[in-house]
Amino acid sequence: MKRAIFLLVAAMMLNQLLAQTNNDLQKRVDQLLQENESLNHRLDVLEKKIDDVTWFNRVCDVAFIDKVYIYGPPPANVKNPEQTGATNPVKFWSYVFIPKNIDINKKYPLLVFPHGGVHGDFTTYYTHIVREMIAQGYIVVAPEYRGSTGYGSGHWRRIDYGGLEKEDVYASRNYMIENYDFVDKNRIGIIGWSHGGMIALHNIFDHPNDYACAYAGVPVSDLILRYGYADDDYRRLYDSDYHIGQTPRENINEYLKRSPTWQAHRLKNTPLLIHTNTNDDDVYVIEVQSLINALKAEGKDFEYEIFQEMPGGHSFNRMDTKAAREIRVKIYKFLAKYLNPPKPIKSIEDINRAAYLPLR
Repeated sequence: MKRAIFLLVAAMMLNQLLAQTNNDLQKRVDQLLQENESLNHRLDVLEKKIDDVTWFNRVCDVAFIDKVYIYGPPPANVKNPEQTGATNPVKFWSYVFIPKNIDINKKYPLLVFPHGGVHGDFTTYYTHIVREMIAQGYIVVAPEYRGSTGYGSGHWRRIDYGGLEKEDVYASRNYMIENYDFVDKNRIGIIGWSHGGMIALHNIFDHPNDYACAYAGVPVSDLILRYGYADDDYRRLYDSDYHIGQTPRENINEYLKRSPTWQAHRLKNTPLLIHTNTNDDDVYVIEVQSLINALKAEGKDFEYEIFQEMPGGHSFNRMDTKAAREIRVKIYKFLAKYLNPPKPIKSIEDINRAAYLPLR
């Protein structure tokens, strides 16, 4: 009997010890994960600083380059509204590119250029495209709206996909008008791919009188459809507690209002061009097709083209191939109809001179 009691007490003590060990181990794992996340953000900040230097090296021969610190609306999610400063406007950086050869006594068109990617950022991936815009006489502003990578975990966690990020982009538009007298407020376009294309769409839905035209390349269009075909890691970027905090099943209306497809009725008279590609493995063509169908059902006037199996998939018309450059000529011709740049690109030879063979 004493032996049985001893064994029972020993087993209980062992279980407690194991439980304590497991708790300590879990705490250590959580601590290591947090330290790893912090390290990743620090590396992203370093990478951003390196890429900023690269911008100057690759574009400074044709453009004045600046990075301005501005603000948009307060955070979408505030845990403690009573805390001092908790509802202050969100501050963020924006790239500004101004052609070196402009006459500051004249007016020039502006392109607002939001980047793509969930937690993406504006990088030298777009070097050739920016050079092409500058060569035409466009001024370019590229906002690093809330949720962008390269500015620490605080900015990263302020992501509001399809929400207040669009107002950050709109704030960058307004900043340019208020601070540069040579920006023509009547010749402002917005252009973006993927997530940036979605932001472009939301901007012309929300501010139809403030943009002369818009281009949306392979735009994220339907978050509910997208949530369905994405993997779990991607879904967690939306339903995390620092972001939307709910799945579409739990709050479908929140996802509907963030999806251009379900807001198609709000397009007014802003000229719009949409491109998609049937082999896009990021924003599936079915998603953009749903947007196109919704706009048609609402009787909206817009232009679109569905490219068939174009090499490059999601990046098909942002690449440096001849085919991609030919498609960008189409985009620039569309924009030029409404923005009237001083030196519009009309051919692939113009693109080559602007960005690939800048021989004078």
